[in-house]
Amino acid sequence: MYFKMLESFLVALCGVMITTPSLIRYLKKISFNQQVSEYSLEEYKQKAKTPTMGGIIFIVAPLLTMSLVCNGHYEVDTKIVMASFFAYGMIGFVDDYLIVVKKNNDGLSARMKFVMQLIVAAGFYFMYQSHSDFRLAIPFANTSVMMGAWYFVLILIMFSGTSNAVNLTDGMDGLAAGCTWIALVPFLIIAYVNNRVELVYFICSMLGSLLGYLHYNKKPAQVFMGDTGSLALGGMLAALAMVMHKEIALILIGGIFVVETMCVMIQIGSVKLRGKRVFTYTPIHYAFVIKGMNERQVVHMFFLVELAFALLGLWIGLH
Repeated sequence: MYFKMLESFLVALCGVMITTPSLIRYLKKISFNQQVSEYSLEEYKQKAKTPTMGGIIFIVAPLLTMSLVCNGHYEVDTKIVMASFFAYGMIGFVDDYLIVVKKNNDGLSARMKFVMQLIVAAGFYFMYQSHSDFRLAIPFANTSVMMGAWYFVLILIMFSGTSNAVNLTDGMDGLAAGCTWIALVPFLIIAYVNNRVELVYFICSMLGSLLGYLHYNKKPAQVFMGDTGSLALGGMLAALAMVMHKEIALILIGGIFVVETMCVMIQIGSVKLRGKRVFTYTPIHYAFVIKGMNERQVVHMFFLVELAFALLGLWIGLH
């Protein structure tokens, strides 16, 4: 098992490290460059020339690695996680493609993207319910609650919420990829402790591919993941939580994504209801730049905060 864990990590890592430079050159050649969000700070406008859709590389690498390590034969839960990862990545790919072609940020409408996320989540729910129940594990109580039809609602919220949360966090060089890398470690430990061998191999391949991607995405970023990558990562985290019955632990394991999302929701609600902002700026990572921190300092601070969340999530997930 240990050899295959190492093999999964190294094959994915080397695959990304070797192929990403060619992908970057190709994306530049076809002018698939980042379209800077209207909500970005002025100093981030210069990133408009950076290639986007780099998430393709860390989607393909783990899937190919798994086909090598597992010989193309997977348990249902593994299929769900891998399919969720790919499907949400494809939603992001369509969005990125439209944005790049139109040369603005008018890709898929927010409503259309949300509907597509819900449809995909519903599909994986029905795949999952064919061989599992609808129980919600209660940490520290050594028991679970049968949720019945409410579990369907929970899955829709988990998948759409987590994918959008990672997307919101993807605003600084290395931020979303690094936080996801940290969030994957608790899932790896939980999968290992519970002898979920295929999931262990998949997570190892994800850790390798994201580490390779971070080499090119750290400041100054040579490539961005785009919605292709951020939606894929969010869908994958939600799927891991679902198949391992760690839905509650996910809230803490992905704590930095929850904080980013809650800040945006509070800000929007406050502006609409009171006409006033609660925070200097949202997504919240930009607020720290406005307050005087540089981008590297903000990213490293968020890594530390996410690490604290991940450790708490691991503690809950193991109980």
